[in-house]
Amino acid sequence: MSTTAVPALDKTFQILDLITDSSQPLTAAHIAKQLGLPRSSTHNILQSLLTKHVIYRDADSRFHLGSYLLYWAGKYEQQQGVIQLFKDLIVQYPVLLQHTVTLSKLDLGEVVFLACHEAPAPLGFTFRAGVRVPAVFSATGKAMLSTLSMHTIQSLYKGDFPSPLTPNGVSDFDTLATELRIIHSSRISLDDGQLRDGMYCLGTYIRNASGNAVAGMAVSFLQVEYESKRDEVSTVLIELAKKMEQRLGFLPTHSV
Repeated sequence: MSTTAVPALDKTFQILDLITDSSQPLTAAHIAKQLGLPRSSTHNILQSLLTKHVIYRDADSRFHLGSYLLYWAGKYEQQQGVIQLFKDLIVQYPVLLQHTVTLSKLDLGEVVFLACHEAPAPLGFTFRAGVRVPAVFSATGKAMLSTLSMHTIQSLYKGDFPSPLTPNGVSDFDTLATELRIIHSSRISLDDGQLRDGMYCLGTYIRNASGNAVAGMAVSFLQVEYESKRDEVSTVLIELAKKMEQRLGFLPTHSV
């Protein structure tokens, strides 16, 4: 059933989503069959997308995402003041520059990575813009969730708690609520190997002029570094978050 007044636009998004989600490039026939669309309309939409370089076709007539998406992504990034603030201000904090620092936003029940400062020494895990992970296992996700009520959080997941990604993952809403209460008082969240075994992340949230948490930041460590770096990094991370909030118009009189 169409979700907009323009059915062709719905079909276009279905096709782009299918190409994006597929582990391998797809032919026009495969796309039409998978989505249950007429071959003629599938062909017409693909041709329009090819003309704009939103997709491209390889030598085997299979379709891939195209370069025009980078233009959209670049324009989107320019509009996101928090991303530019992150890039501008993090250079003022030498302690953080020694580590991998990520910037994320909350999208329903997931965290979407927006930007990353890579540590000089690689972590063995790449944070790419656009990657999504369940917020309940992520340091940035839990930091942002700590500003919401448990009722709101449960509604994000429709009452079904996500399956843990590692043996360390929090496993239910009650356990999560305990973590969030600690974060609420300290402003620091912890991913203790919940996204990836052996990788620890300390996170915090960033609020805008309305007092809403619009982003989260996290510093990532190997597990062996965590204890010795935790206190210093937590302090500096909160300093950076507060400076970003000030630039975004947040007033300290707002309550979390």
